[in-house]
Amino acid sequence: MRKTEHLYKQMTEWRHDFHRHPELEFDLGRTAARVAELLRGFGLEVHTAIGQSGVVGVLQKGNGPRSIAVRADMDALPITEANGFDHRSASPGKMHACGHDGHMAMALGAAKYLAESGDFNGRAVFIFQPNEEFGEGASAMIADGLFDRFPVDEVYAIHNIPGLAVGTFATRAGPVTAAESLFEIDIAARGGHAALPHMGVDAITVGAEIVSALQTIVARKLDPAQNGVVSVTEFITDGRRNVLPGRATLRGDCRALTPTTNTAIEVAMRRIVDGICAAHDVTGTVTYNTLFPPTINAPQAARAATEAAHTIADMVDGDCPPKLFSEDFAHMAAAVPGAFVLMGNGVEGGHAHPLHSADYDFNDAALVPGSSFWVALIEQQLKGGTDQR
Repeated sequence: MRKTEHLYKQMTEWRHDFHRHPELEFDLGRTAARVAELLRGFGLEVHTAIGQSGVVGVLQKGNGPRSIAVRADMDALPITEANGFDHRSASPGKMHACGHDGHMAMALGAAKYLAESGDFNGRAVFIFQPNEEFGEGASAMIADGLFDRFPVDEVYAIHNIPGLAVGTFATRAGPVTAAESLFEIDIAARGGHAALPHMGVDAITVGAEIVSALQTIVARKLDPAQNGVVSVTEFITDGRRNVLPGRATLRGDCRALTPTTNTAIEVAMRRIVDGICAAHDVTGTVTYNTLFPPTINAPQAARAATEAAHTIADMVDGDCPPKLFSEDFAHMAAAVPGAFVLMGNGVEGGHAHPLHSADYDFNDAALVPGSSFWVALIEQQLKGGTDQR
């Protein structure tokens, strides 16, 4: 049963307003103020400036001791929007190209419904997080005492998925999204004249060997049952038309579904670089920085999310394949048992365009299923009604 259908118009208005006025990273003055204003209007206890610009709304009903948190991300992306509809971005170079505008509207709709009509006994905590896209917001809020000031038993998050039908929900126990690590390999060789290659060591040749060898990490050094991706995305040298480069820099991105796999990729990368550089008598250094850990769903939380989804949707997958994109919610799920849930954004038009594309748009038709899922989950996990005061 989708209890928030009567809030569709309001949620759409909120969503379009957020979409017209996108803000980036921690610089969310207008967005955070609007979220806080709405939550106060619903009657929630509101706290601001957590982790710089995060907002937390608290709704207590009855005397139940349990507390459930839901997280919505607030930041947009540094993308110039290509859409032409009326609610397109009014800020050049900024765009809600990942659906965080919709995530906020769904959480706000659930907060409004639960404040007015919620049948639960305990505390619902609504977390509105800054800077998800660059992987710094969740850690900032946690470091600022998020779960010390607002202790919760479980924490949940939703993300829309283009190409999946509206009304579809999917999650799984264990790893659900991947770690993301950025690497940089610097090669210090000996450049020289293009006509006299024997008098130097061509950094391009060394770098090319490394690029090829890195592809063996996933193919030959990982257990085939352990998913991983190693991608070289930049190859930069100081060479010229007739000058062999003496320096080269390789940069790229790695994905892994477990910390063990992530470590295995790093160890293998360092061995490959050391070995190839030693063979050519040059120096190679590796920087490997894990920005996002894998998001690992607690089994009981994944089961709870699946049960709640079944009450409002027919298409529910409780054991979906894991995704190789990354998610800042991983830090919250590592601090408190939780689950990350995927929700269909649609299969046509801009609703099916990839996340982070200039012509993507969150599907307003997903607002009611998404907000109703939050209502169902909170009422399910905080059972007992409000008559136990």
